[in-house]
Amino acid sequence: MLLAERLVGEARTRRANRMEPRERTVLAVSAAVFLAAATVLALMLPSERELNPLVLIGLIATYAIVERVRFEFGGSYGTAEQLVVVPIVLLAPLPYVPILIALANLAATLPEISQGSWHRERLTGRLADCWFCLPPVLVLAVLAPGELRIEDTWIYVLAFVAQLFGDLVWTLIRDQLLDRVPRRELLLGWLSTGRVDAIFTPLAYMITLAATESAFALMAILPLAWLLHSFARDREERYAKTLELHRAYRGTVMLLSDVIEFDDDYTAQHSRSVVEFANAVANELGVDPSDRQELEFAAMLHDVGKITIPKEILNKPAELTTQEFELMKQHTIEGQFMLDRIGGLLGRVGEIVRSCHERWDGTGYPDGLRGEQIPFPSRIVFCCDAYHAMTSDRVYRSAMSKEAALAELAAHSGTQFDPVVVAALAKVVQHGEPVVNVADEVRAVLAGAPIRPELSASG
Repeated sequence: MLLAERLVGEARTRRANRMEPRERTVLAVSAAVFLAAATVLALMLPSERELNPLVLIGLIATYAIVERVRFEFGGSYGTAEQLVVVPIVLLAPLPYVPILIALANLAATLPEISQGSWHRERLTGRLADCWFCLPPVLVLAVLAPGELRIEDTWIYVLAFVAQLFGDLVWTLIRDQLLDRVPRRELLLGWLSTGRVDAIFTPLAYMITLAATESAFALMAILPLAWLLHSFARDREERYAKTLELHRAYRGTVMLLSDVIEFDDDYTAQHSRSVVEFANAVANELGVDPSDRQELEFAAMLHDVGKITIPKEILNKPAELTTQEFELMKQHTIEGQFMLDRIGGLLGRVGEIVRSCHERWDGTGYPDGLRGEQIPFPSRIVFCCDAYHAMTSDRVYRSAMSKEAALAELAAHSGTQFDPVVVAALAKVVQHGEPVVNVADEVRAVLAGAPIRPELSASG
């Protein structure tokens, strides 16, 4: 599955579940500190604005509605809340803005808690995520605490930049304490949500300017929010269909792995080990997370075509004849053929499976591909496949030692194997081989969870 779809699915599941103890503690402390800071501002800042209470209540209600217009980006989401944040920050009594936004966030979450799509414990998370509103309040308190004036537009721009900065700081702190998402993915997610806010802010500012003449101008937010809701709903439904399709792919992979295990227990155990080695090598090489699932599936299914090879050839306790070896070489083509019939993601995996016995110097099979003509995942699987085969007992020979297998890979680096992959696999083995998961854990991997291989103590 593409990383974005996988993260969306994980985020939806996470929001509906109880929080882990550490997450519960971190978010509770953050929410408490935020409420304390908001209370201090409410008590200490002078109030230089007045706003009709009905308009204020209307803004909070509108915020609660608009905040549910969400555009999912991987593990996070962007919302249309900026359409209402801007009017609240620029029109409401400044000392009370953080508390008002906190109340609006809680109100926005209550319907989802009643529907079961959010767990009630996550109310504290909604408060913990309100830190973004404190920096712009502080900027305005110093530079433009009074009524909205078009002459102060540059100050409002500065306040928006402060809002983005505050959101980034909290995002980084939260990630450091809880999530430990790769920094690149974290920043990309923040940029995605920040881009949404940057798009909505000028429009919200124009509506707010008009509202200084007539509060009815704020009503323009609702039809715009309805239109955005339609777009967000379409996006949500596309994600749902994509997630369902990929669940079907994963189910197919698990079914094929069962067939492999039933047909040949060694091939099944070997394939599971190759999955672990391939992911450890991918970690070493910094392979993009979005490319991982194709690699995982290819590692698990690289020998699926052996189902079509006669048992007497697969388990022959002696060297294969030329004719038998030619028949054996057909297993990559048969594997691609099986996966091509499924199509989609597994069709692409089939292309990787076909090339899992191509050699760096072009003497491999079935197509004689050379060097970087060979798909990178195929090169990883080929090297890991060879290492595990060499270090496993077979009916016709005993297992090599780790040192001897690594020496064999090094001897054929640049001819049979990609030198970069050989070097990465050598580091993996030296640091401690990946622990091979049992069948149920492998199923969990194939069910879509990102692999975080545990390393055994090197010895």
